[in-house]
Amino acid sequence: MKKYVIHILTLAVLLLLSGRVEAQRFIGFATAGVNLAQIEGDDVHGFYKAGFNGGLGVALPLTRDHKWTISAELLYNQKGSRKHCPAGYFDTIYHHPDMFLDVNRAVPYDSNIKCHIWLDYVQLPLLVHYEDMQSGFKFGAGFAWGRLVRAKEIYNGFTRTTNLRSGTYRTSDWSAIVDLEARLYKNLTLNVRWEYSMVPIRKMHYMTGKREADGTFNLNRDEIINMHNHLFSIRLTYFFNEKYELNTKVNRRGNRMGTKWIKSIPEY
Repeated sequence: MKKYVIHILTLAVLLLLSGRVEAQRFIGFATAGVNLAQIEGDDVHGFYKAGFNGGLGVALPLTRDHKWTISAELLYNQKGSRKHCPAGYFDTIYHHPDMFLDVNRAVPYDSNIKCHIWLDYVQLPLLVHYEDMQSGFKFGAGFAWGRLVRAKEIYNGFTRTTNLRSGTYRTSDWSAIVDLEARLYKNLTLNVRWEYSMVPIRKMHYMTGKREADGTFNLNRDEIINMHNHLFSIRLTYFFNEKYELNTKVNRRGNRMGTKWIKSIPEY
């Protein structure tokens, strides 16, 4: 199945690069930035896991005015979860029996909880964008396929037996992406991206219940929780072969309309 996915994505990129479209002009770019990530379903809430997000890409205009483009990227994308929870944080919510214990099952349940999950992917996003030329804002949406290349978990300072071969996490991550980009100066843009796993990356077995007044924990139901990667990315992107010109469009008061630099559209 993995080979078929890779072949399909490779074919899509090749068609993108070789197809005869109206614009027939490719735009290369490099991007790098930081992720703020969490994993939905692990009960360690908050976008506290920082990670790297960066790589190379190519964009292809779909219209002569370059307002509509399609892009493909090859990224290294670090996801996961991180949290230091105070004592009692998990007393009235989902409880995973092994989460709070060391290898000898000696760490008491009400001790401080330190959770850190590393999930690194090689990722292939494919997006369609619309750009407002005057304002310099670009909106995009699409999906991405990611291949897990590193997996590691630490709870309470103890490393768990989680790796690529353990089967704890799915090796493929299909994500939905929403993208916003703003031009800072000519070829340099600021990019903010939201990403969420469309397919669960893991199914976790939980016991639910609450802590009683006498200090005992009453487990009354077990439950399977689906876990999803959820993150925001902030990146700088540089476009190699785009040209820009000074925006001379002004309103009635003589003020510039839009950004100082606008994209120079070549003639075909």
